[in-house]
Amino acid sequence: MRVLGLTGGIGTGKSLVAKMFRELGAEVIDADQLARDVVEPGQPALDEIVEAFGRDILLPDGRLNRSRLAAAIFADPAARQRLNAITHPRIRARMDTEVAARTQRSGVLILDIPLLYENGRAGIVEKVIVVWVDPATQLQRLTERDGLSVQDARQRIAAQMPLDDKRARADYVIDNTGSREATRRQVEAIFRQYAAAR
Repeated sequence: MRVLGLTGGIGTGKSLVAKMFRELGAEVIDADQLARDVVEPGQPALDEIVEAFGRDILLPDGRLNRSRLAAAIFADPAARQRLNAITHPRIRARMDTEVAARTQRSGVLILDIPLLYENGRAGIVEKVIVVWVDPATQLQRLTERDGLSVQDARQRIAAQMPLDDKRARADYVIDNTGSREATRRQVEAIFRQYAAAR
């Protein structure tokens, strides 16, 4: 199986690109979904998060209050590091298990990892695809999609490696500033290259 990494910045449309790869027949392992799984009620990570951030980080049903946690960690780099120390090893272990279960298959496997470069995970994939948009588009999409203030959106963008730095390191760049069709053409070109070379 050909293993490709997919990354980008918040608000760049990485989820849309992952969906397009999936529609073409690629398998996709989504680090964000694994991150949600490891903090479900009953998981050790949730208990550690409560211990680190307090019980008011929970919703009445005992699930994680994601918006409250996000507000806390994006305003405080030390809090973000504390959360990452709890969740990232568990996410990494789950992803490694998922990848190992698929290595003997043919086809294309996309590892959708928002913090691929930040967490030093580029070495686990054959090539890295970065989904890129210009800064104004990124800011606009993030404020519209998540209902964030411009200040909060900028804070979240600043918490990640600059998008142009990711673009400079990428093997492939998908420019997602244009139409959906233009983005799909770029996705199809990459997919065809790896689906054909099994």
